[in-house]
Amino acid sequence: MPIFEYLCADMSLCLHIIIHMLKVDIHLLKGAAISRSRVTMSLLAVLVTMTVSAGNPVVVDSATGEPLAGASVFDNRGVMLGVSSSDGKVPFVSRDAYPLTIRYMGFHESTVTNPLDSIVRMKENFYRLPEVVVNASDRQVLHMLAYVREYSTLTTYTDTVTLYRDKWVDFMIPDKKKGRFKGWRLPRILSSSSYYHFSNSAGLDSVSDRFNQHFSWTDWVGVIDRVPVPLSIQNDAFSVDTVFGKYSPTETWLRKGRDITLDVNVLADTVSRRWMPNMSTFFKNHIDFECVKIRYNFNDGIVADYLSASGLTGIAVNIESNGRGRDMFRFNRRDEPFFVSTYAEIYLADKEYISVKEAKKWENYAFEPLDFKLLPLPEGVPPLQPSTEELIARVGEINSDALRLETEPDKRLAGCDLTPLTTKQKILKRLKGLLNMRGSYYGGVYNNSGNSR
Repeated sequence: MPIFEYLCADMSLCLHIIIHMLKVDIHLLKGAAISRSRVTMSLLAVLVTMTVSAGNPVVVDSATGEPLAGASVFDNRGVMLGVSSSDGKVPFVSRDAYPLTIRYMGFHESTVTNPLDSIVRMKENFYRLPEVVVNASDRQVLHMLAYVREYSTLTTYTDTVTLYRDKWVDFMIPDKKKGRFKGWRLPRILSSSSYYHFSNSAGLDSVSDRFNQHFSWTDWVGVIDRVPVPLSIQNDAFSVDTVFGKYSPTETWLRKGRDITLDVNVLADTVSRRWMPNMSTFFKNHIDFECVKIRYNFNDGIVADYLSASGLTGIAVNIESNGRGRDMFRFNRRDEPFFVSTYAEIYLADKEYISVKEAKKWENYAFEPLDFKLLPLPEGVPPLQPSTEELIARVGEINSDALRLETEPDKRLAGCDLTPLTTKQKILKRLKGLLNMRGSYYGGVYNNSGNSR
């Protein structure tokens, strides 16, 4: 082992390294006869330990061996830990976080059970949606039904709230020539189920199906349509193209025959924000985004020289953000910072072209939640993690009716009229406050009872 002999050439230096790393009492070592070989073996053990501790698994495509950047990493509790780097390395995690779950849209989910594993090979998940056919010239509105799985975490200095939510959503993408009907590119929620887990530094371990704060970024992730395709991708069925932003690559195009994957780093420069136009307010409101990445999967999506939404098969989004109180999701305390991370997968279940008349019927239709919970999941949706299944089971055991009956009502609200005020009543109430008048105004007369609002 010449390298270790070289490292041990300076015995005093080696002794200090070993003493520091192993925290051995120096006075004990002075009186001990430590041979050169024992020092070498001790140093070897230290170096091996350091190497193992610092090593991070690398996520790669099992077919090509290419590293996969942006793969999402979850611990054994279902909490998102981060994403793989540009060279495929996952964030460093402690041993007690294992087994890890690695997710990457378009690939089968992978589990890492051994902290010493250096490579995580992910197998591509091939699935196809039925081909979308336009049957008549008046059917120029694309209606898309999708299933969403969302994993979000809200963290403060002392508290952590993790959320798993699954929901059915739809999108309505009209042809640009269809007049006043605008449709919607953001997800419209048709059916939703939420499962929360609460924990804090004091050991809280609680679950619920509701929370009085809304934290999630998936509501701002929309469908793209008519996106120009680079010439290299148009002309070569097996090609890669990268578009660079001001600070880093902003678009990475990968074509494999009929399949196209588009990875977008929205934070590469300000121009890249066009991929998420509905989040422009958040970008301007002093919110520190650490990561905003989107992945789009298409099959047969190229029409002429652009990508059509008709070929979209799935979307994955990963957003990590820091903000304070009312600057992010209008939380109550302005002075307390929040860290919110969201990872979501959107699986397209069905697509069809319909007429504007049919689209307007869909727009005004009132849905029942059970209408969609009975639908089979789209192809390609992986099984849930055991930790997520456990959370769902715990929430399912909650007896909401019993809890409501056990809760003592707030007696301060007894006798109060909580009927929402009309616009006229709100204006009169404001004027009344300015004039220091007591009572509420109904039908042209003042009611001077104590039940004013």
